[in-house]
Amino acid sequence: MLRTRITIFSVIGIIALTLTACSASTGQLTSSNSQTPLAAPTASTPSTVLPANAGIPVTGSVTQAGSTAVSPTATSAPAAASAPVGLGNFATAIQQVASKVKPAIVQITNEQVQIGQFNQPFTTPAGVGSGVIIDSQGHILTNYHVVSGAQRLLVSLPDGRSFPGKLIGTDPQTDLAVVQISASNLPVAQLGDASQLQVGDWVVAIGNALALAGGPTVSAGVVSALGRSVQEPSSSSSSSTGGPLLYDLIQTDAPINPGNSGGALINLSGQVIGINTLVAGQAEPGVQAQGIGFAISIATAKPIADQLIKTGHVNHPYLGITYEPLNPAIAAQLGISQTQGALIGNIVPGSPADLAGLQANDVITAVNNQKLVQDSDLGLFLNSHKPGDKVTLTVVRGNKTENIQVTLGTMPASANP
Repeated sequence: MLRTRITIFSVIGIIALTLTACSASTGQLTSSNSQTPLAAPTASTPSTVLPANAGIPVTGSVTQAGSTAVSPTATSAPAAASAPVGLGNFATAIQQVASKVKPAIVQITNEQVQIGQFNQPFTTPAGVGSGVIIDSQGHILTNYHVVSGAQRLLVSLPDGRSFPGKLIGTDPQTDLAVVQISASNLPVAQLGDASQLQVGDWVVAIGNALALAGGPTVSAGVVSALGRSVQEPSSSSSSSTGGPLLYDLIQTDAPINPGNSGGALINLSGQVIGINTLVAGQAEPGVQAQGIGFAISIATAKPIADQLIKTGHVNHPYLGITYEPLNPAIAAQLGISQTQGALIGNIVPGSPADLAGLQANDVITAVNNQKLVQDSDLGLFLNSHKPGDKVTLTVVRGNKTENIQVTLGTMPASANP
């Protein structure tokens, strides 16, 4: 619904929020609460965006939590433990989670080349974000917007070590990337099962908020909602279409700020269950959103990371539509009886949807007889297939229901489902 790279989100027609990415920009540190809605935690100016899959229509702006140009001052930290954290004493549970996972949360400095006054190139930090070490080979899972445009990556560990980072692969469609460092005795974060999450579960966010010296920052909150879908803000100020649509997001009220992008959202067993990506900014001019952040579920992020490590890229299935989740409020506004599904907005000419005969204002209610109930269901169902697969869509058009078979294509760059 809402999104920000550490951004915010809004509900169409009811609440307008701005989203911000969770990365800190060079030269100025800005908390997510001072940014506009839905964006990655960054100090950059938030842009207005329309969440594609909000349960109720909404408009908003998002910011990314990507990076802050602040040199890390690392402190030593113990190696990440492998045993689950005991929950017998809640008073120390968060401290135990932090001590277990914090060593595996790195700071990623995005360095870019600029030209000086005498036409001499020099490298300067463009932003700072976070990342999670996911295996002993030094692979680090982070956000795409943390590493985007980098000429060089510097990875700093909480134990004081720093290494050059090698970009293994990126996937702008899911705002994920994998970086690798060559080092021994690396702490590794344990990945959890996000499908076991429930609304109200306690979670801990760890990342380099505002790129403050002294290592990663720890904050805590609860799972506020599950299965959110949010359209990221565009990385281009000239674009009016917004960024990629992120689905199956975990909404949390754990404080997330610029620099947190790419960091970990963790359960009380010390397992990573999400990658912090967006935060909400303003609900409307002069009205600040509070306690709305989004993390990409590890259930979505881990398969993408595996593909990036294996091939360096990801091929997403492609339908060729813009859509928004249908709900009773939207249905009443449009005068239609169907209240669940995906309402098609536009059809991309020549796309699989176009070739199959789908039309604007069609409502997709099921994929291969699996009903669309939650905001993220269409994205989840489609991405369980590969380009070239045939799927059967149940479509309501006016007063008629029909099944339409579509052969999925390969998603082009900067496209939505």
